[in-house]
Amino acid sequence: MGRPDFWNVSEAAQKTVMKLKGLKAIVAPMDELTQASGDLAVLLEMADEDPSMVEEVRRELGRLETVLADLELKALLNGPNDAAGAILTINARDGGTDANDWAEMMVRMYTAWANQHDYKVDLLDRSDNEEAGINNATLSIHGPMAYGYLKGEEGIHRLVRISPFNSEGKRQTSFAAVDVSPDIDDSVEVDIQEKDVREDRFRASGAGGQHVNKTDSAIRLTHIPTGTVAACQSERSQHQNRATAWKMLRSRLARLEEEKREAAQADKYAAKARTGFGSQIRNYFLHPDQRIKDVRSGHLITNFHSVLDGSELQGFLDAYLECRAKGAADQSSE
Repeated sequence: MGRPDFWNVSEAAQKTVMKLKGLKAIVAPMDELTQASGDLAVLLEMADEDPSMVEEVRRELGRLETVLADLELKALLNGPNDAAGAILTINARDGGTDANDWAEMMVRMYTAWANQHDYKVDLLDRSDNEEAGINNATLSIHGPMAYGYLKGEEGIHRLVRISPFNSEGKRQTSFAAVDVSPDIDDSVEVDIQEKDVREDRFRASGAGGQHVNKTDSAIRLTHIPTGTVAACQSERSQHQNRATAWKMLRSRLARLEEEKREAAQADKYAAKARTGFGSQIRNYFLHPDQRIKDVRSGHLITNFHSVLDGSELQGFLDAYLECRAKGAADQSSE
């Protein structure tokens, strides 16, 4: 990074910066714990001689336990693509206009979480619903371990609330589906034959007026053997949209390969398309009371808005990692 030509190729430089950031996220707390263990020994000796130091020792122990717990969570991010960024797609499912509105709320939630953790977010694709909300949207979240943290968000998310779109004020249940794949670079090999990919060009949607795209610059790629689809319309250039769509397609096919390797999650792969009651990974309630509960880990938060504004979403990500690690440990002991 100290070389004078380091920033000549911006994209390659950014990858190096992200790699360094990911390494520091592990090395820095390790160094801190190593140094602090020596300091703690001195504090304990001082506490033996001066009882007033006992409270300071307790505070330092509590702080180090927090650092260690965070480091142990990072150690769970040991999948082949966990260190990568994430490509996250949210689709409205059952629930009519409420589902479209719910899908847009989730886009805001993940964007807020990413910004709070110093990740960069790009909107790759978005299809607005005519009445409210979105039909679907795709986000690219750049940063170390973004995929490792977010891959547990894949599945159906269920919202129960008094519908703002129902004139009778009735309670409404709606669903949104989240799909997560690693944002891999060209160094990762993914076997795609161009003859197996169909390319469709279409006119990008927009808000209207002078910004409407008058050319067929949007690109949709379909991998025929698997039915995997990737689309991009965020750029004005067809060439840029095609490059981004190919990157999304490679990432999604890499995710499919990863799922096949994860024998413990084979059932999830087979049931991925399920929607409706009983298929959700997490329930979000605004009525009759506020609570959000993850079906898999049991993690519960009673402040709905603290999760939707991104501030307490991390608790669900951590709880899923711990739950998954415990399940793997139980399987190995059997």
